[in-house]
Amino acid sequence: MSLAHPWLEQEPWPTAAMPRDELEKRIERVLTLTNIAYLATVKKDGSPIVSPVEYYIDGLQLYILPQPKSPKIWAIRRDPRVSIAIANPMAGWACVMGCQIFGKATLLDVDTPDWQHGMKIFKWQASSSEVGRPLIEAPRVQLARIDPERIVFTEHLNRKYGYAPRQIWLADQQETQVVPGRNA
Repeated sequence: MSLAHPWLEQEPWPTAAMPRDELEKRIERVLTLTNIAYLATVKKDGSPIVSPVEYYIDGLQLYILPQPKSPKIWAIRRDPRVSIAIANPMAGWACVMGCQIFGKATLLDVDTPDWQHGMKIFKWQASSSEVGRPLIEAPRVQLARIDPERIVFTEHLNRKYGYAPRQIWLADQQETQVVPGRNA
């Protein structure tokens, strides 16, 4: 038995759904712990392409600045369905925390109102500085916005407070769903 984390050994795992507003706050917290995620797109033959990407958030929307003419751009143009995985880089069951986001990617054209808003969210200055680009003006390339339809949030600390470790946020529903845990 773990003296430090006895709630990790609790069987069966709790199955309670978290209130939506609390779940959204926890998801936002995970999304701010890092700015690197793994974006999965679909190639023409149906196989996945997974790429590490830099992202920044506005609520639960994510903005990425994909390389022009990259496989990601062509894949999003063909099929806007994407999945993006974000995880807390810590180790151990007590701190497992992350999100898998399923949604649609929209490529935002330069100088449109959506692009201008997204470039206020995306911290392009840091990336530009890192690669030696001037900091006078934002890069004149398409920006991608990810609009979540479903988010699977995992945090084992939820178990300590009586919630299922996996909570599912759905854009079109007000009620949180859960993924039944072990022996539930």
